[in-house]
This record gives sequence, structure tokens and C-alpha cells, in this order.
Amino acid sequence: MSSLEQTRYVQGRVALFLRAWTFVSAVGVLLRVASALAGGGEQGLLRGAPFQYQLAALAAVLVPWLLVRGGERSSRLLRVVESLSLHATAMFLALMGASITVEIHGAALREVRLGETGPPVQDFLASLDHQYAALIVVFIVTGMLVLRAALVPSTSTRTAALALGIGVVGFVAYGLAGGAPLSAHDMVVLAVGTGAFYAFAIVLSVILSHVIHGLREEVRTARELGQYTLEKKIGEGGMGVVYQASHAMLRRPTAVKLLPPDKVGERTIERFEREVQLTAQLTHPNTVTVFDYGRTPEGVFYYAMELLDGPNLEQLVEAGGPQSESRVVYLLTQVCGALDEAHGLGLIHRDIKPANILLVQRGGRYDVSKVVDFGLVKEVRRDGDSAITHDGVITGTPMYLAPEALKAPDTVDARSDLYALGAVAYFLLVGEPVFTGDTVVEICAHHLHSEPEPPSQRLGRPIDAGLEALVLRCLAKDPAARPESAAALGEALGALEIEPWTSADAEAWWRDHGGIFRARRAAEGTSTHGATVTIDLATRHPRGW
Repeated sequence: MSSLEQTRYVQGRVALFLRAWTFVSAVGVLLRVASALAGGGEQGLLRGAPFQYQLAALAAVLVPWLLVRGGERSSRLLRVVESLSLHATAMFLALMGASITVEIHGAALREVRLGETGPPVQDFLASLDHQYAALIVVFIVTGMLVLRAALVPSTSTRTAALALGIGVVGFVAYGLAGGAPLSAHDMVVLAVGTGAFYAFAIVLSVILSHVIHGLREEVRTARELGQYTLEKKIGEGGMGVVYQASHAMLRRPTAVKLLPPDKVGERTIERFEREVQLTAQLTHPNTVTVFDYGRTPEGVFYYAMELLDGPNLEQLVEAGGPQSESRVVYLLTQVCGALDEAHGLGLIHRDIKPANILLVQRGGRYDVSKVVDFGLVKEVRRDGDSAITHDGVITGTPMYLAPEALKAPDTVDARSDLYALGAVAYFLLVGEPVFTGDTVVEICAHHLHSEPEPPSQRLGRPIDAGLEALVLRCLAKDPAARPESAAALGEALGALEIEPWTSADAEAWWRDHGGIFRARRAAEGTSTHGATVTIDLATRHPRGW
């Protein structure tokens, strides 16, 4: 959390405390007014000094609350306002207590007729009056300190200092205000009794501040990874959990992907590290950008990447149905560029699907495609061997798996990604996957043996013949029959005689629908709570940077 965010948070908590104590004080004033009205006002309860001091105590929190409840205030001003408010409230409460003893003592003396009973009765009544009034004041101030410790983030040292200062101000004000006379012995008894109770109040408020402040620090700590502060959960997949985050210095929106401890295994860690190292090699504008990566001393792996605040293609179709041919060509051409770079570096994605292609706004451009989730990347070395792959393991999403990925997983190459991209194109045009089935086995069998129904037949209306032929070519069972590369596919898409999807079209769509997806994403976001974790810089792996 930045210093500005910290100050805003503290301001909100101070305002909450002052508002709560204003309510408590106002209730006390109203009770006194009700009591006076019930008694006919014969005793002048609303004109005496106790009521005036009670009103002053209310003003001592009401005015500061009005001062800090809006706008932005500096941390120094917040500390000063809080301190002055607490000390002024304690002073007025002490003065109210002292003035109450005068009224109660006078009434008691009239009741027992001092002239007949003598000075001993006067001393006894004065002692009772002071103990009653002082304990009421201490009890009220204790409630104020405990409420403040519960609501306002503060170190135990500051809470103790405030409590001691408030105690000194209160006792001095009470002593200077006078009240009913006391003997030296009774003054000592009063000071010891109220002092012991107030000492308990100080200890209670300090412990409360220490516990709550400590818990909040643990939560704040858990939400931070080095310079990154986790804000809310925005996604979860087989390779980790993704959170929206912010960088402490750069203030740029960021997504942080974490590998949860329950998913940690030697092979999983290996794949996670490879994902970020390989993704970091890619610089194409249509590939998600990786900012940073590392692991915590607790063994939690993470990497930070650009935040993609937009829908994926699956969400796009779910909300809007089949997309126009011009928009499909526009989006797929961008993905071809991203895959061309990856394939040129010997990287095969192996999990191209609608959910792994997101739409965002970048640099004044709309409908910018971003390829994400390189967790299943296969790295093909120049000697023909694959790095860190596992024989006989089928990886990918069944509805977008190429036939060779099912028959011989170790033989997949760049053309397997093109098959998956053809299936994505089919989904965008038709609004449904190429093949469906009740089980994964049935879907896989279709990929192996069934010929896809042409998109125009599935839709029940014609589409551009060139586009349809190109999509079906990508879905060929034989890899050799597909486009030879992502670059070739991109060129073929660009050569189609389809009215282009313009920047004006894209801007209009985002103007009408972009806010809906952002609101949905914000509503689905899950707040995070957790503990600052220090990054062990020595564990960062230099490969891929």
C-alpha cells in the first residue's frame, strides 16, 4: 500500500471513530435532555455547568469529524486533530464530573441538614460524591479509548502515549475544577481507586491496538509481493491463481500469477518457471507482457504481467453470439502475429483456445488481441529435441486439440497451434465449438475421425467462401494440409476480400459494450486477504531475460 493510500485509509478510520463517538456523545446529551423534560426542568439540568461541559465534549468530537470526513488530509493533520479531540473530550468530561459533585453534594447536604449532623457527615458525603463522579468519567473515557483502539490503526506505543496524556489532562482538569471538599486521606483513596481503574483501561486499549495493528500488518504483508500489492482475485486455472495488483512505485495496473502451495510439485514448479521464462522472451504486441518474476522465502512462485482488463473470446461469444466475418479476420490476424514470433523462437503454445485470447484497449487502439497462458508451451530445440516435455502426456483443451496431439503428443509442432486457431475461428463464426460430445473421449474421437461441418451449414446461412475454406484448411486432420506457418495464415486472412473491421467499428463496439465486461469483471473479483512477503532476489533465475 502506498503512503497516499495508507493516509487515506487512516483518514477513513479516524473519521469512523469520531463519527461513532459523536453518536455516543449525542445520545448522552439527548438522555440528559429527556431527563430534564421528564422532571419538568425544575432542577435546571439544562442550565447547569455539567450540561454545558457535556455539550462541549460533544463539540470536541463533532467538529474534528466534520473536518476529516471529506477531502484529503495529511497524516500530520490527522494525528494532531485526533490527539486534540481526544484530550479536549477528556478535559470536558472531567470538568463535567467535577461540576456534578457540586450539585450532588449540595443536594445531599440539604437532605441530611448539615447543621444537625456535623462535619463528619459532610466529609463522608463528599468522598462518596467524588468517587461516584470520578468513576463515571473514567468509565466513559475507557470506552472512548477502547473504541479508538478498535477502529483506528495505531501502534501500541502511540496508543499508550495518547492514553497517558488523556489521563493526565483529565485528572488535572478534575482537580483544578474543585467540587466538594475532600480530606487528604480521601484524596489519596480517590486517586488510587480511579488510577487503578484507568491503568486497566490503558492496558486494555494498548493490547487491543497491538493485536489489531499486528493483524492488519500481517494482512497487508500477505497482500504484498515485493513491490506488488495484491488487490483482488481475477482468475484461477490449472497453473495458478491470478490477482489484480499494483506496483508501489510505477503505479501501473498489473496482474500477478501465483502458484499455490497445494499445487507445488517438482514438475509443476519446473513448468511454472518455464512459463515465465519463455513468455518473457516474447515481445510481440499481441502477446501478454511479463514484467517480473521470482519466489518468496516461503516458496510461493509468482510472476507479474500486464493487466488485461477486457473479455476473452469465450466471454465475447457468450455475451454477443457469433461475430462478424470482418471482426474474426481482424482478431485472428493479430493472433497469427503473436504465434509467428513464438514459433520463430521454437515455442509452441499448445493451448490456444478462446479463453486464452483476450481483447483490450492499448494506446488508443481498440480490439487488441492478447495471447496469454503459456503454461503448456513446448520448446523445440535446434537439435529437434523438446526441452522439459514428458513423453506420452496429452496437454491442452479437448475442444481445441489437434489430432496429432491425441495420437502422438510428442510430435506436435507449430501446425498444431494453427489447428487450434482454426477451431477458435470456427467458434467465433458459429458461436459453438467445432465438435461437442457428452464426454472428453467422444470429443477427442471427433477430432481424430470426424470431418467438421462447414460453418455456413452450422449457421444456416452463407459466409465468405474464402474464409470458410481457410478455416476448414486449418482443421485438416493432416498437419501437412494446413497452412505452413502462422505468418502464411495471417497473409491468407489479409488477402480475403472481406470488408475490413475498422478502428471506428472497434471503438463503437467498446463504447457500447466495454463497460459491461469491466463491470462484470469487477463484480466477479474476489477481495484478497493475506500477509508483506519479502522476495528472495537471489532465487531469481536469469534465463530468458
